[in-house]
Parts: sequence; C-alpha cells; structure tokens
Amino acid sequence: MDAGRLQAMLDSARTQNLTLHSVLVIRHGSIVLERYFGSWEAGAAHSLFSCTKSFVSALAGIALDKGLIPGLDRPVLSFFPGESFRETDSRKQAMTVENLLTMSAGLDWLEEDETYDKLATESGNWVRFILDLPMAWQPGSRFLYSSGSSHVISAIIQQTSGMNGYDFAKTNLFDPLGIRDPDWDRDPAGTPIGGWGLSLTPRDMAKLGYLYLRDGTWDGKQVVPAYWVATSTQPQIRANERWQYGYQWWVDPDGAFYAAVGRYGQGIFVVPSLDLVVVFTAHIDSTDTEADLLMKYIIPACRRDPAS
Repeated sequence: MDAGRLQAMLDSARTQNLTLHSVLVIRHGSIVLERYFGSWEAGAAHSLFSCTKSFVSALAGIALDKGLIPGLDRPVLSFFPGESFRETDSRKQAMTVENLLTMSAGLDWLEEDETYDKLATESGNWVRFILDLPMAWQPGSRFLYSSGSSHVISAIIQQTSGMNGYDFAKTNLFDPLGIRDPDWDRDPAGTPIGGWGLSLTPRDMAKLGYLYLRDGTWDGKQVVPAYWVATSTQPQIRANERWQYGYQWWVDPDGAFYAAVGRYGQGIFVVPSLDLVVVFTAHIDSTDTEADLLMKYIIPACRRDPAS
C-alpha cells in the first residue's frame, strides 16, 4: 500500500479536526496501519452503537442456517405465540423477518432520543413496546431506520434458540472469532439489545469485517453461511440519496464497499475487490466523513498488485 496516501488520510482527519479514537487498515490479512489517538489504546473496548446491528445480522444468518428461523418470509408476530399486541391490523400481521432486516417493517418508529427514553423508562417489555407501535405503511414499501426492528431480531434469535441471546452469540460467533466475553447491554428481559449496546476493541470489530471478507469462514470453519454474507451485503432497499441498505449493513450504491455503521463515527468498512477492511472509532458527527476518507485516500492507497 502507498504509505504516503495513508499519511495524507491522517493529515486530512487532523486538518478537519476529526476526533478519531482509532484507525485500522487491514489488507491481505495483515494490519498495515493501526493508530490510536488521545487516551485510547488497543485493548480498550469501544461502544459500537449501531455497528451492533451488523453483528445481529450475522447471528440471524446463523439462526436461519440452523433452521431456528424457518425463513425470512415468516411473519414477525408468529415468533411470539400467546402474546397480543395493539393495533394488529393486516399490515402488522404481514410484517416479516426480512422487513425487520431491511428497516422496512412499516412500524411508526421515531429514531430519536425521546423514543429511547420511553423504551427505557416506560416499558419493562421492550418487544411489546416496539410491536405495539401503530403501522405507518405497508411492510416492505419504505425504508425507515429503526433500532427497534433490530431489537426484535435479537429477541427472535433468543426466542427460537432456547438460550439467552448473549450465550447464542458467544457460542456461535464470538468464541469462534476469539472475541472474549464482550460487554453487551441487555433489555429488562435479559435480551441483548439488537440496535446498540455491544462494546468491542477495534481489532475485534475488524474480525467481523475480515470474517465477511472471507465469505463467513474463520480458521477453516464456516462461522456465518456464505450465502448469508453475500445476500446481507447486497442492496435490498434504497435508504437515502447516498446509501443502499442490505440486511443490517449499509451498502455503497456503486458497489465499492459495504459497512457496519454506528453513531459518532464507529465503522467497519469492507472492500472485497481490494481484500481490504478498515475500522474507525471516533466521536464525530457523521460516518459519511469516514466513508469519504476511505474513498479519497485509503482505496487509492491500495496498489492493484495482488501481493502489495
């Protein structure tokens, strides 16, 4: 890789006064750049915020492959037998697992701090709170970013696996990747929060990116099904003017990369064509800024010689 371009990326971040906490660049399986800033160190766990969602997506793919989730077309309400939810019209009954994964559930969720406050302070049952919400439109017809949808996915995994969702994650994802006992916040029912709450070191964040770069394999073992890696990182729905969205992964519309994205600039970027994984942790306004650093400096730093 071109060290000068990587240095130019760091210089640009400094010129923009970006509060980066770490940057990791991994190419052909080797760390070619690893920088920490301020008081942050390599062994410090960092809150992933919504990068958590992409880990939940991986777990959903594992549960699907094990037959615990019979299919993405299964109605969401069918996973909670005996429960009754408010305003259960035909649209809510038609809401599927795939709608949750693509942020197109149709629930009238407002992704703002006020919603989180209500979830935390007014509800001892987060799944009920989310699925009690009225429907705003037909499932699958529109993208609306919803951490609530991600949490319902986590609850479905816990419900169908017959074990706590954290234990399922530890057995099927964290342990195979060598991620030791990560912190993961839980709801009052003990379910790992699907939309946020996972804390990992930057190197452990990079493991998910590298796992996906290798079609779901790690040390010769298929951890996440290859078909799930391919499908979940392909555009499934248009999110906004800049981004497409897969199954809890953000997808560059030009196909250059896909990314796990979290609030304040947490990011895991995967560039399959260049055998490249880039991790950022930060406290900045927008991960779009880091995507710009990736496109302007890091991708051009990659020499096209496969050995470089």
